[in-house]
Parts: sequence; C-alpha cells; structure tokens
Amino acid sequence: GRRTRLLKGLPATCTVEENAAAGVSVYTFNVTVSPMSSEGVEILPTIVNSNPLTEAFDIESKGNLEYRVVTTGNPVLDYETMPKTFDLQIFVEDTSGRTDLNILTVRVIDKNERPVFRGNIAIQTVMIYVLEGTPPERIYQVNATDPENAKLKYSLLPAPVPFLVLESGDIFSTKEFDYEKDQRCYFLNITVTDPDGLNSTKTVNINIINTDDEKPYFTTKQRIYRIPEEQSPGTFVANITAKDPDDEDSPSRLFYSIQSSDRYFSINPSTGELQVTGRIDRDALPLRLHPNISVTVRVEDSPTGSPASEMEITIIIDDINDNPPECNPSTFRKEADENTIAGTFLLDLRNYCKDIDVGPSNNRFNFTGLSGFGSNNFALESAVSGRLVMTESIDLENPANLGVEVYSLTVRVQDIAYIIYIYIRIKPVNEFFPVFDNLSYEFSVPEITKVGSSIGKVNARDKDWPPSVITYSIVAGGGTRGYTNIFWISPTKGDVKILARLDYETTQKHILTVQASDEEKTATASVTVNVLEVNDEEPVCSPNFYSFQIPVSLAVGTNINGFRIECKDRDSDPRSFRYFINEGNVNNHFTFLPSAGSNVSRLILASRFDYESGLDTNWVYRLRVHITDDNLLSTRDKSAHLIKTGTVTLSIRVIPNPTTVVTTTPSFTVVTKRENLYSDSAWYVPFVITLGSLLLLGLLGYLGFLLTTWVRTHRPLAGRADGTPLIHLTFCLSSQTMTKLNTVFDGEARDPVTGKMYEFNTLSGARRWKKSNELLQPVPAVQVTSSATDDGGQGTGRAEATSKKEPSRKMKEPTAETKPAAKPSAERSETPGQDWLRLQKPKEGPEDRGLFSPAPPGRY
Repeated sequence: GRRTRLLKGLPATCTVEENAAAGVSVYTFNVTVSPMSSEGVEILPTIVNSNPLTEAFDIESKGNLEYRVVTTGNPVLDYETMPKTFDLQIFVEDTSGRTDLNILTVRVIDKNERPVFRGNIAIQTVMIYVLEGTPPERIYQVNATDPENAKLKYSLLPAPVPFLVLESGDIFSTKEFDYEKDQRCYFLNITVTDPDGLNSTKTVNINIINTDDEKPYFTTKQRIYRIPEEQSPGTFVANITAKDPDDEDSPSRLFYSIQSSDRYFSINPSTGELQVTGRIDRDALPLRLHPNISVTVRVEDSPTGSPASEMEITIIIDDINDNPPECNPSTFRKEADENTIAGTFLLDLRNYCKDIDVGPSNNRFNFTGLSGFGSNNFALESAVSGRLVMTESIDLENPANLGVEVYSLTVRVQDIAYIIYIYIRIKPVNEFFPVFDNLSYEFSVPEITKVGSSIGKVNARDKDWPPSVITYSIVAGGGTRGYTNIFWISPTKGDVKILARLDYETTQKHILTVQASDEEKTATASVTVNVLEVNDEEPVCSPNFYSFQIPVSLAVGTNINGFRIECKDRDSDPRSFRYFINEGNVNNHFTFLPSAGSNVSRLILASRFDYESGLDTNWVYRLRVHITDDNLLSTRDKSAHLIKTGTVTLSIRVIPNPTTVVTTTPSFTVVTKRENLYSDSAWYVPFVITLGSLLLLGLLGYLGFLLTTWVRTHRPLAGRADGTPLIHLTFCLSSQTMTKLNTVFDGEARDPVTGKMYEFNTLSGARRWKKSNELLQPVPAVQVTSSATDDGGQGTGRAEATSKKEPSRKMKEPTAETKPAAKPSAERSETPGQDWLRLQKPKEGPEDRGLFSPAPPGRY
C-alpha cells in the first residue's frame, strides 16, 4: 500500500519505571484516517517488532482513534537485570490501504527497591535450636541484598531479649540458658533497611533445648526385701521408682539397671520392676552359707553416659522344704549266697541317704514301704535306721525258686516321697558240664567249596540255671599240607567254616576235636569232614607246545613227525579225555587219533594240501588243541557236571616242493624250530639276560683296555735281532658246519657289492655263486664264518660257494725257529727289525665275498 503518515505523535521517546505493574500506561498516540477512508482503520496499531525482543508492552485502544502503549507485566521490567531501552515498531493500516510504521522508544527508569532476604529466611520462618548451658555465641547468619547494592542495616524486635544482631547480619546469644529456669522459646523480628529507609522484615524462632544435666533421684525408701527360695522366673520382688529434675513437667523417661553381675534378679529398664531371673536355691552354695543377696540398682535418664544415681537393696532368701531325701546310689545291687540264714544284715540305707534342706524342720526323713518281688524274704529293722535284713533263707534248688535269680525291692524314703530300688541277686553255682547234642558230627563238603563258607554247626547246652555262656573252639585236627588250621569255628554260634581250599586228591577226610566250655567246665565232640570229589582239575598234556615242519606232499593218514600227546588228570579216568582242534585248523587238514577214550593221541594229516588250485593259502598253521575230560559223560550229564579243559598249542610249517627240477635226487632240508614263549610269570628272564649282557660287555671292554695298556708299556723301540715276535697270540675261530642235502637253487640275483650273479633257494635261503673261478686276494684278515638263524634256531641262510665245502683253517703261530713260507696268494714282504703278527686267511670263497650281501627277495 501507500505509505502515509497515519500515526500522530510518533516517532517518540517515553519512560517507564521498573517493576511497573501490568496495565500501566507508557505512551498515548492517535491515528489520523484519510478522508477517503470511510470505514476507519483496517489493521489496528500493532507492535510488530521490538529491539530487543520483548513482550513487556502492548497497545490498547482508548476510543476515537486514540491508543496507548501499556505494560503487560510479563516479564516485569527490572532496571538492574534487563535492557534499559526498548525500540517498539508500531504498524497501522486504514481501510483505503494506506499504512504507516513508526518507532516508539521506551526507556526504563531505575527505582529504589526494598532489600531482599536470601536463603531459607526469604521463604519461611527460620527455626533455631539452642541447647541449654551453651555459652554465648553466634547462632545464625542473616543474609540480605539491596537491588541497588546499597549498604544495609539490620535490627531486631522486641529489644529486651538475650540476643543481638550485628551489621553483618550475625545473630548472637548474650547469655547461657537454663531450660528449667529461663524462657524456652523466643520470636525475633529481623529488619533490614537501606539508606532511603526502605526495609524488609522476617521472623526467626529460637527454641531452647533441654539437656540431661540433672541427676535422677530415687523415690523408693525401702531397702530390704524377703522372698522364699525356688521362686519361678518372672516372680515380682520390688518396684523401684525414681524422678528426674529435667522432667518435672512430664513423666520421666528413666532407665533402670542392675550394676552388679547378678544371676538371680533382673530389672525392667523402663518401669524399674525387680523380678526373679534364675533359680534361687537356698540349699546350694553360696546361699547355703550366706542367704542374703545384695543388688545395686542404677537409674539414669539416658542409656549412655548421662548423670546417674545408685541404690543398694538387700534380698533375704528363706529356706523351704523343697528337696526330697537323696540316696547315692539310688539303686543298690547286693549279692547273697544261697541258704543265707534269716536275720543276716544286708544293707544300711541311712549311710547312703540324706536331705540337703538347710532348715532342721525340712531335712528329716524315714524309711517305709518295703515292697517288690520277693519282699517277704526281707525286712527293715525300723523306719528310722534303714537297716535291711533277711527274714528267711533262700534255696535256689527249691522248685518254688526255680528260675529266680534276682529279687527286686523298693523302699520309700519319707519326707517328700522318694523311692529307692534295691536288687538282691542270689549267686548260682556252676554244677553241670556242657553237653553236645551229638557225640560226633559228620559233614560232607565238595572240594570246590569257597573259602569262608560254613559247612556245618555244632551245639552244646548247660543244665545250670541261668544257662551259662558256652564258647566253642577246635582243639585238635584239621591241619594238612602246611596249614596249621584249615577249619575255624565260631566261638559263640558253633558254625564251622573252612579257611583254606579243600583238595580231595590230597586229603579225603578231616577229623576235628571240638571243645565246648562254660569257663569252668568243658566237653568235647568229634567232627568228621568228608571231602567230596569234584572235577576241578584240568587235563595236563605233554608237550603243551610243539613246533615242526612238514613237506607239502605228506601222505594223508601219516602220523605227523611221529608226534603224540599224553595227558593226565588227577580226578578223571584216562578214558575220559576227548581231543579236538579248536583254532587254526584251516580246511581241516589235521586231526587227532584216537579223538577220545584214551590219554594218548597222535596228530594225523587228515587231508592233503592243495596250493595249486588256491584252496590252501596258509603255509604256517597254529593249532590250538582242547582236551576235555567229559568223554564218559552222557549228553544230559554234561550240562550238570563241571567240565575242565586243557590246552596244547602246535605250530606247523608246510615246506613246498622245489620248483626247479635237478638230475640229483630231490631232497629237503629239515629244520627243527624251537620257540620260546614269553610268560608273565617269567618277567625276570629278559631283565637278567639284559643285565648279564651289560656286565659281560663291560668286562670285555675293561680287559681290552688292560691289554692295550700292557702292549703300550712293554713294546720295545726296535725289533729283536732274531726276528722273534714279541707277542704270541692264538686266535681260535669257530665255524658252524652246515649239512647240504641236495639243495635246489631256484632263483638268481646280483650281489650289489661285487656285481656278480649268484643262485639262491627261495625257501631255505641257501646261496652260491654262479661262476666260481675268481682269484683269491691275499688280505691279512681273520676269517669270520657267520650263520643266519631262522625261527627254528638252525643255520639255513649261509651262502655256499660250491658243492665242495672249504674246511675251516686254524691260524698258525710263528716261532723263532720257523718262519712261515710265503704263499703265492698271500705273500707279504717283511721289513728287517720288525715283528709281524701274521694271520693266515683261508681261501676266500663266494660265501666270504658275499658275506654281507642282502638276502634273496622275501628272505631276511
């Protein structure tokens, strides 16, 4: 719209006081309407903006196009904390579209304000508590500020009070207060005034607090009390009362206690009521000697550290008749022999009884009321004396007394009813011997009965009354095979048990002598133990292990190597053995004949071997032969009888036929194999062998060391003139002779050491050179002939040079008279002045050249 001057009186500057209330007029202006505007103002004058931004002002209409700027009171103008000048932009628009915008500048004028209290006193009445007896001191700090930061002045009303306030606002007490004498509450009006006389007032409430500064005092005058003994806990004794000067206007809150450590009485800490707490026994120490109990009672108005008063009271304990007579012991056991005459004195009860009451009138007693089983045989001489006597003789053999051994009596000790018990035992006489139910016993026991099992029982009785305790023991018999006692008998029950395993084959019958004793008299009985035979022994066969070799072409039905086993069984007939191969009999090539009914049986080849068709593949058979002792038992009896089994192990190696045909008569090498099977019980064997080998090795090393030392110390610097050797050594070389039985060499191989071809036997490992025209080389060495050992322990792996075997040669010892002649194959020159130890080596054959050659394939 068009800008026209519509706001009359603007722009302008005006003022307003701080803290002005809402609705206070700040400035008045008019709006001039254009003659063209028939309807007046379209938009009333409005504060569209202010600098700084505020909502403290608004515009109100006064009518006739007159308006005024007023305060809103939100926020209240504050000269000290808010901006001091505000620029208000006022906008107006009439109906014709003309507008006007002008600025009204409002300045805030400072105004003197009342002082303002700070802290708790500004929002409430302050409560201050002062303990009585507190010396004069500062009790509170009043804090107030003036908006204009003017210096303030403090004062209090009413004036005649024991307090003052300083210019700093500190309130001080001016005296030491006594709660019981002085005023107990004060209201102080604290006024703070600025230099222009404006002031503010607040109230401070000061309360004087009572303290425990006075000692309580007792109001109870009685000091001695008397009560009977044995009063129950909680029984009232006395009511102790006291007062506290600090609580004159109200009931005293006092605390009562007993100072001395007292086990008889206690006091209620609040009421002062004295009560019985523990048992009061006038007849026990220390009250028996001093029946008066002194108790110190303490009263205080606080349980901790406050002033207190004490008072001693005395309680006298009166005796009552509260104890019955007591007899120690209260049960008597006496013995009297049979036929004791009437009138015999037995017991004086007065020596054992007493009444512990202190008063003479309370400790008298007498004896009455003798009763109980058999009391007609006894009596009391008088009620006062308490002497017990027999009135008639007692005979245990009398049928009326049969089975009676103890008489039970009771006596009443009269004061307060008290009963004592008396037992009179009549001692029996041991007149009879123990008697066994049988003069002899016979028990039958299988020999396999477990150790510790009961095999029978003996029993003996004694006619004495009461029956005597009988103990059993074995006094003879029952020992064998190094065992002192094979049997044991229960001392109290008579059960006979075995302590060691029975053996029918050793002893078939045991005769024992058993004794029964009642500590004074004894009796014996004979016990016969028959040992029943049981098949508990295994067949034992010889040999139980065997190893041999057979040719593959062995005829069916042949007794293999003439082998047979012979078995024994300590508890079985020789015809009871049955033989069968349990393991290893592949294709059932082997059997035993006879298979049953004899203690001797032979190993028979039952069927031929068939390796060509592949039916047989095993060349080694390990047979596990079982020998049972059930041949004479029927099929039904076998399930009920114990059957034992023995075991024999056989190792059979089948030797195949030669694969290469030779013109000589075919033959085979028989190798006997012996095996040592390790047994857990022979654990020490490898240990002993190892230890012996180590000791032997150490000994040989030590001897070699001594020999070397001796040679070094005795060897001359030059040889002797006659050329005689200084050392004469004789080497004895042992060789093992191998018997050649037309060996067939069915394979060839090359020696990796010499490169020569040699032939070998695939089964025995025997070898020979294919060509034997090699020249011997003279080597000053010692010939060593080795023999390989197979599983059977015989040499089968030594290489053979030709069909003619070289004999072993002994080493020649040179002497001073004769020198060995040089041979063409082993000639060596000798240097004058030197001694030679010369060892003649025999002609080297292929078996020596190939000594360390590898074995043929598949052989070790």
